Amino acid sequence: MSAKKTVDQIILGTMAFGTTVDRDGAFAIMDRFVARGGRWLDTANCYAFWMDPSGLGGASERTIGEWLRSRSGVRGEVRIATKVRQDPLVAHRWPESAEGLSASAVVDGFSRSLERLGVERVDLLWAHAEDRDVPLAETVGAFGDLVGRGVVARIGAANHPAWRIEQARSIARSTGVEPWSALQLRHSLVQPRPGAALPDAGHRLLAADDLDYARAEGLEVWAYTPLLHGGYARADRPFPPAYEHPGTTEVLRVLDEVVAETGATRHQVVLAWLLHQGIRPLIGVSNPSQLDEALDATQVTLQDDQMARFAAAR
Repeated sequence: MSAKKTVDQIILGTMAFGTTVDRDGAFAIMDRFVARGGRWLDTANCYAFWMDPSGLGGASERTIGEWLRSRSGVRGEVRIATKVRQDPLVAHRWPESAEGLSASAVVDGFSRSLERLGVERVDLLWAHAEDRDVPLAETVGAFGDLVGRGVVARIGAANHPAWRIEQARSIARSTGVEPWSALQLRHSLVQPRPGAALPDAGHRLLAADDLDYARAEGLEVWAYTPLLHGGYARADRPFPPAYEHPGTTEVLRVLDEVVAETGATRHQVVLAWLLHQGIRPLIGVSNPSQLDEALDATQVTLQDDQMARFAAAR
């Protein structure tokens, strides 16, 4: 059965805000997002150090903070998610200076996020990636404490395997603190070759077991890079080499069939495919027209036979 699809199920990714998307462009996108009924903004304390001449993160959070201050009442209309882990502590020295997930790193990193955003609390805080050098119990305790203090409403884990999330949730239950209740992983209609390395450092793919685990435990699932940087529709942005295999050719053949059947765009069908499964796609756009195309995916209804054809092709 298809999951309910509404505009607020789509998450606005703000990674490029303040760097490749300038202040005015970012403001226009967020204004349009709210006007269309969008709710969630997703950022991170490290965004986007690799695109910023300073070599440090924080531009995205600062841009959101400026927008919130300039739009009276808008804070009550949006939900803010940010992440700790990976922010360089020394300019141009990543990954060797990337912050970890020790209790002090979590508290310090989050404190700087609140300052940049200009808010007293966030609606969801993610652990951006694993930190195997820190006892998991220490990280769990630090995140749980932030919820206990009322400065974070919910917590989640990005780029973590399901078994580590289950370990963390077990620790949280046994120690009486808030457990992670959401996971964020990379996912799209086409898949890379099994075992192929992704070109993006730190990305972790959503596996079938991750989705099964999330459904069994009632965890929310967010999928980033669902449109593969425009690769479904733009010849100048081909898929990375890891996606070059016969399976991709077959999936794209079915995708074009469904595009013809629905009258939607390729991007809209991909997003509708995710929404049909109850997965919340996280979209990054550079202008309001791209945003409108993505949000209109909520008006696309895929039939069971179309979903079955996609499953067979994948």
